[in-house]
Amino acid sequence: MTITNATSTDIDTIFELYKIASDYQKTKKTVVVWPDFERDMVVSEIKENRQFKLIINNTVACVWAIAFKDEQIWETSKDDNAIYIHRIATNAKFRGQQFVSKIVAWAKDYAKTNAIDYIRLDTLGNNTDLIGYYKKSGFDFLGMFELKNTDGLPDHYHNQPVCLFQIQLEQ
Repeated sequence: MTITNATSTDIDTIFELYKIASDYQKTKKTVVVWPDFERDMVVSEIKENRQFKLIINNTVACVWAIAFKDEQIWETSKDDNAIYIHRIATNAKFRGQQFVSKIVAWAKDYAKTNAIDYIRLDTLGNNTDLIGYYKKSGFDFLGMFELKNTDGLPDHYHNQPVCLFQIQLEQ
């Protein structure tokens, strides 16, 4: 297993994994389904070294993006020194391998190197299975919140409560 930055040659694979994730979400009746994401957003993340991939046997098994600010979602924590994980998407061939725990271990190392205090992520709606999975992966569940301003956020953030999760790191 290797974790590395995604490159421009990975863009089609990233969108294939987003499609797989979206199709899977559609099979779960209580889950918010991802919209089609903007290609320019992912291209920018790749250029800024904020899009990552987990590789197993020369195959992209999982992808995710990070941000260092997430003011619209984390409204009361906008000045915190944090890494925000977004859009974890898994290749169906590798489902069930606890990649979030591997991402958490990677993020903890990244945070130590970059003096970051929190690892955070969010999900939408009352997806109790996903809430439990994130808690099992080491995150504290902070609760469900209504966002005040969703302008500019991907469509799935509109009219949905957001579930916030974090790991507070000890420096």
